Amino acid sequence: MINIGRLWRTVRPLKAQQVIGRLAFTLVRPRADASPPPAQRERQGVWVVPAMREPSLLSASRLRLLNVERDLDAGGWDDPAADKLWRYNLHYFDDLTARDAAERSAWQRAFLERWVLENPPGRGTGWEPYPTSLRIVSWIKWFANGTAPAPAWLHSLAVQTRWLRRRLEIHLLGNHLFANAKALVYAGLLFEGPEADEWLEKGQALLERELPEQILADGGQFERSPMYHALAFEDVLDLLNVIAAYRPASARLRTLESSLRQRAPGMLHWLRCMTHADGSPGAFNDAADGVAPSVRELERYAAQLGIAGANPSPGLTHLPQSGYVRLARGQAVALLDVAPVGPDYLPGHAHADTLSFELSLSDRRVVVNGGTSCYGISAERQRQRGTAAHSTVQIAGADSSEVWSGFRVGRRARPRALAVESWRVCCSHDGYRFLPGRPEHRRCWQLDSAELIVEDEVSADLPALARYILAPGLRLHQVSALSWQVRDDEHDCIAHIDITQGRGARTSSQHAPRFGVVLTVECLEVTLVEGRARTRWTWPGHAHSVSH
Repeated sequence: MINIGRLWRTVRPLKAQQVIGRLAFTLVRPRADASPPPAQRERQGVWVVPAMREPSLLSASRLRLLNVERDLDAGGWDDPAADKLWRYNLHYFDDLTARDAAERSAWQRAFLERWVLENPPGRGTGWEPYPTSLRIVSWIKWFANGTAPAPAWLHSLAVQTRWLRRRLEIHLLGNHLFANAKALVYAGLLFEGPEADEWLEKGQALLERELPEQILADGGQFERSPMYHALAFEDVLDLLNVIAAYRPASARLRTLESSLRQRAPGMLHWLRCMTHADGSPGAFNDAADGVAPSVRELERYAAQLGIAGANPSPGLTHLPQSGYVRLARGQAVALLDVAPVGPDYLPGHAHADTLSFELSLSDRRVVVNGGTSCYGISAERQRQRGTAAHSTVQIAGADSSEVWSGFRVGRRARPRALAVESWRVCCSHDGYRFLPGRPEHRRCWQLDSAELIVEDEVSADLPALARYILAPGLRLHQVSALSWQVRDDEHDCIAHIDITQGRGARTSSQHAPRFGVVLTVECLEVTLVEGRARTRWTWPGHAHSVSH
């Protein structure tokens, strides 16, 4: 049965162009244009080796994607046994520019030639706009890295670009439309002539509109996911790279290049602020390791393009537009989520994680969020998006935001009353306003030289539970009724927890550090008593400080 109220809460914030675009995308399907490709444009400038991922091609037909191995000979390009996201990744061709790609050049050529022969225009997953966009860019990067394109490959690229030009994801907007625009710019610069110029002009126009919308003033990408921020930063660097390589005589493109270059340092600073000392970004909203290039690889790429971003300073760093706070003192780094779940019209990658946080000590993760191992519509996807999978407070067993159906959000938690003072941060949210008494959750964090105090308050007389999910490899050891140690696999004490208000219990939870991987971890649950809980985390002061 359709939940009319939830559906209305979901669609009400959408933009009119999304609704109209969805109808047009569904009803109008263009024919593929297989006319000859435009001539290639001569490259004038210097091309920089792009950011590299880990290899995924294991032979000419076998791939490891999202930590799952499959053989193309067994299931083909649209194997119904494979998840949709796996099939998407199959068509991205990320391996063309992955680490040590030259060692797999024969496999890559065979794989690409097979794609052209076995994927007729307009049919199957590979011709959906998003994988088409990423594939166009991957092929052109491969050519720029030194592979001479065969005539059949160039013809296929032109057919793909013409198809994409008529299938832009106006109904989705966000990172999908940005990827569409990026691909048009790449193809418009690889080729020349009137048709290529039109692709270039359309891509530029979309980027000019989307760039100030999607990249916030503090440098963060507007979907509030560190993973998607890293992908957006890669997009910006890729665009700077291709513009510098082809150096077309276009004043408009130079203006876009300037706009990209102005935003890139802030994006790098934001990424560094949201990254723990072990090199992994925080797991807020949809986030998983191994999807975007590593932070270190993005830093290398940025430096080669002349992009320098500031390092986060010790102390408190507030990212006000995106809604995160970084506290760094001594060996401790705490990342605090005081953000809206995402843009009102595009919360598809949001989790019900408001007022969650992560804590690392030196290069060791201690408190984490649940992470992301899958997309699609499943009980596991719903669990991973729910409040119980995050280090925050859950009231009456409900979710703080109404996440449903894989990428939908109805009612949204809205942070309010944020107070940022020295080493203390407090914030409230109204995500539980639909419950009796319209409760608000208020959380305060205070970081001192070797301790973190977390205080929670719920404004109505309802059962409430604060969860602290421990990183893999850590264990809870109970010292007394209100005192716990966090120990590692060698039984060393990493931190000590005192519950000064509330009741504690050790439970299990799950942590998904990457797609296809779910680990069982330990969790400290603190039941609020009379609407309050307070925990004090301390750690040895002799450990080395984190690098900043």
